[in-house]
Amino acid sequence: MKRISVVIVNYNTRDLLSHCLERLQASQLDRQLRIFVVDNGSHDGSVDLIHQHYPDVELIVSSRNLGYAAANNLALARIHEDWVLRGKPADDSALLLNTDCFVEPDSLQITADFLDQHPDCGIVGPKLVLRDGSLDLACRRSFPRPINALWKLTGLARLFPDSPRFASYNLTYLDPDQTHEVDSVVGAYMKVRLSAIDQAGLMDDSFFMYGEDLDWAYRIKRQGWSVYYHPATTVLHYKGATSSRQSYRLIIEFYRAMYLFHRKHYAGEMPAAINCAITAGIIARGTFALIRNLFRPSRAKKVN
Repeated sequence: MKRISVVIVNYNTRDLLSHCLERLQASQLDRQLRIFVVDNGSHDGSVDLIHQHYPDVELIVSSRNLGYAAANNLALARIHEDWVLRGKPADDSALLLNTDCFVEPDSLQITADFLDQHPDCGIVGPKLVLRDGSLDLACRRSFPRPINALWKLTGLARLFPDSPRFASYNLTYLDPDQTHEVDSVVGAYMKVRLSAIDQAGLMDDSFFMYGEDLDWAYRIKRQGWSVYYHPATTVLHYKGATSSRQSYRLIIEFYRAMYLFHRKHYAGEMPAAINCAITAGIIARGTFALIRNLFRPSRAKKVN
């Protein structure tokens, strides 16, 4: 029987986790559903919640916060091992799901059907909307190539959202209600074919938080797989709840991820002077973000 294995990384989001699991368990599926929760050193009763109310969930407990990629890998390694023992079924997939993402009853089935119908597809993600109903721009992206980053950081992407050139990172020129092949979707809801993981490997835990989904998509595409944004189902992304703590550290991790991605995938192709300029730009932008954060009311502090 076909199987979807869902991986949820939790860090002190007990109430959101409970709601996420309730919505997940109400899914209407034609295949087996296996749910993993990796608790990343929470101290808010999340582990007790799973033990008491969700006995069918497979719980992995870490004594400390390992970061998003490393925590996902704890479950993904088990899923991959079991998949190999089952003979590597071609249609099996893993779904990375944030605790602040609330699926509809048909969300898992729709994205699973898309994988079944598109054998070239290694990753698929749905339309994600924020609490105000607007599109979560991260749900369909290009890779952060230096030229894309330039248009975004200079504000040209915002000034010309319908331009394929200037809006090339967040792809705002594309119809959000149409399926498109893209470079990456977002790790908040990222369904990945296990055959693609088998070829590309697990997530790179050099990324603590942010950037690991882009890196994974990059490596999976390098193996010949396609990545699709498929808005036939819409998922609410509460956003911000899973990264509201340690905001200064997360700002640093956000810009560190930008540097790591560039160094890993693009720096070797560019002159030293360009790499130095890009590094300086990342440091400057990160410093500005940290300073700006000092002057925000505590409830409004977030990573942009």
